[in-house]
Amino acid sequence: MRTLVYAHRGSSKAYAENTRAAYQQALADGADGIECDIHLSSDGFVVCHHDPTVDRTSNSSGKVGEKTLAELRAMDFSSWKNSEIPATYGSIHEQLVTLGELVGLLRAAERSVGLAVEIKHPSPFGRGLEDAMLLELEALGWDAKTSMVGEVYISFMSFDPDSVRYLMERISPQHLCQLVTEVDEDWIEELIKAGDKDRAAVAEVLAQAMTDGVELLNSGAPQLAGPGIAYVRKYPEVTGQWLERGATFRVWTVDEPSDASYLVGLGVTQITSNVPALIKKHLGLA
Repeated sequence: MRTLVYAHRGSSKAYAENTRAAYQQALADGADGIECDIHLSSDGFVVCHHDPTVDRTSNSSGKVGEKTLAELRAMDFSSWKNSEIPATYGSIHEQLVTLGELVGLLRAAERSVGLAVEIKHPSPFGRGLEDAMLLELEALGWDAKTSMVGEVYISFMSFDPDSVRYLMERISPQHLCQLVTEVDEDWIEELIKAGDKDRAAVAEVLAQAMTDGVELLNSGAPQLAGPGIAYVRKYPEVTGQWLERGATFRVWTVDEPSDASYLVGLGVTQITSNVPALIKKHLGLA
């Protein structure tokens, strides 16, 4: 099978992650798909952003879930990475996009392209995040059976096994991806900054989620497996069993050509990268 290269939060080596510029550059780079992260704004818009706060990637501070869409639009999400954005990629205050707007960008490419939506938890809105996402997609004409909107194929991912289970009641498991990784200090710190105070409790919750995620993949329920490259290398027996069972792998974040070659050799057919053009060229897919 042909190897598909997804752009991790867009071509995020070139432009700030999860911005209009990064997404449009990913399409220009020939990425087969784009990966994005979603949260809910305080007024109910599904916005593309990774962290639970805006502190790391904007000129402001605070929680995404406590900001309105208008307040988020007023922020600068680009200059920390690259202040030089081509005019065709939008202005500074057009860089934060909603999920619906991202789908529109992909449809405008007028070619087959994938969209991997990572649902970020914990969310202050609970499963309201998933519900809002599905409602927005349905309004765009998304077909739940095929998971298509025009030529855009949409799949759904989360590190939260409960999110994956919730969606399995509404979407075919062939469109769902359980993400797995090892819990590290960066992940714990991300949630601490979002308001969780008990570091030990946060670490315990994350560890349990990853244990549950592995068990979910062992069950064969979700059809897509989303381990990180470090996880694949560290646990070849575990991931090898998933591959042998026939799970489709979408491995992140693969920026080194040697890692890409290694994964293709294992039979991995989907790779997520910050530098999709480089990886496609290395694999002879450009």
